[in-house]
Parts: sequence; structure tokens; C-alpha cells
Amino acid sequence: MRTSTALLALAATLAFSGVAAAQPKPYEPQVGQAGKDVIWVPTPDEVVDRMLRMAQVTPNDLVYDLGAGDGKIVIAAAKKFGARAVGIEYNPDMAKYAQGLVEKAGVAARARIVQGDIFASDFSQATVVTMYLLPALNLKLRPQILAMRPGTRVVSHAFSMDDWEPDEVSSLDGRRAYFWVVPANVHGAWTLEAGAERLELAFEQKFQKIEGTVSLGATLQAGLRDPRLRGAQISFAFVDNDGVRRDYTGRVAGRRMEGTFRTDAGAEGRWIATRR
Repeated sequence: MRTSTALLALAATLAFSGVAAAQPKPYEPQVGQAGKDVIWVPTPDEVVDRMLRMAQVTPNDLVYDLGAGDGKIVIAAAKKFGARAVGIEYNPDMAKYAQGLVEKAGVAARARIVQGDIFASDFSQATVVTMYLLPALNLKLRPQILAMRPGTRVVSHAFSMDDWEPDEVSSLDGRRAYFWVVPANVHGAWTLEAGAERLELAFEQKFQKIEGTVSLGATLQAGLRDPRLRGAQISFAFVDNDGVRRDYTGRVAGRRMEGTFRTDAGAEGRWIATRR
């Protein structure tokens, strides 16, 4: 009986050892590992911090990180800046690993990692978008980003968006970060009304850069001075037929914009413009 018991114990030990040996090792990402469209290279912590500061992230923001990797941008946005944050990661093993780091960091109430394809995911509610992709992927995403709510802030580590010039470029130990504000669409013809006055405006637009004209009477078009567009905020000026400069500031909301004006003759008031 003792021999049998010993043999049974030995067999059980060997079987348990075999099961233990068969257990897979915990997933650990490797720098340079292949992904769907890019290899994984983590963003340095100091660059993450600068990116989120460029976007002026606050607790009121919803940050989406496209291609979240190990989730460090999402974790920093939630832990250091108090924002809500979502990371989209294509690799299911990496997504699960990053979500584990989110939970370990104690920010799961405000942050999460979802497994998905950034080109098939809806991140339209974001107030801040961050990414560390390749130039071709930035360009592929550009139409989707430009269709987002005007004023959405966008930060990219290392790569720009071709002819969409950034609003700011930061360099940290040779590593660059690019920042944009999604502009409203003002291209085309508008009718501006201020009290009893009615003027015709025309804007040309290339991303956030605008220029334009205003019709002053039946035969005269004057160029707009100092036109500026930042997100949904717009400003411009022109000199009227009396030689008086008029400065307009306002906000764009779809096919309508409105705000206040002031002249160097001391007059002021409100204005509304509608797209024709």
C-alpha cells in the first residue's frame, strides 16, 4: 500500500509539473514587433507629457489615442491630467496587456483600451486626438480628422500631415511633436448682416489659413485684413468706403457665424453671417 501511495503521489506530481510547464508565459510586448500597419515603438515619457501639454488637456477632455500600444498616453492623460481617455489598439494581445496596465495604474474609472482598427473606429466625440503612426497613415486619417468638431486638438509624435501645416511644432531632445486645431469650414460665399447693413463676403480656405474679400457697393471689392481661423473662432477686418477700419470677431457654427464688431471710429455692435 505504501508503494502504491508513493507511486500515485509521484504520478500526480509529474502530471502537475507537466500542466505547469505547459502554461503560456504572460504576454510581454517587444520593441519593434510588427503590428497591422506599423511596428511598435513606445513614445518616451517626456514626449507623452509634452504632447498632452501642447493639447492643453484638462479634466473636461476626452482623449483618444490612435494606435495605443502599451497605453501610456491613455494612462498619463487620465492619471496626470484627469481626463477621460480611450486607446484604440489593433493587436488583441497588446490591447489586453495595455488594459491591464490601465487597471494597475488605478485609472480604469476614467480610461480604457479597446481592441479595434483605427480606420473603422468612431472617435468623433474626442476633444483631443493623439497618435504615433507613419506619414501615410496620418494622411489616410486626415479626412476623418478634418471632419471632426472644429476646435478638436490633434497631436502627432514624429510625423506631420503633409501640406496641412501644424499650428505648433515642439522638439524635445530631437524628437518632434506636431499640433493642429481642427478648423471650421468657411470656404465660399457668405452674406453678413449688421443692423440694417448687408455685405457679401467670400472666403478662400486651405485648412486653417483663410483669405477673402468683402463687397462694398456694386463695383468695389475690398480685401479682408488679418483674417484668422482657429477652430471655430474667426476674425477679420476691412476698411470701408469712409476709410474706417472695421474689426470682426465671431464663431462659426455650420452654415452660420456670428459675433461682434468694432470700428476705429468708436462704433460697435453685433453681426451675423449665413452661407449662400
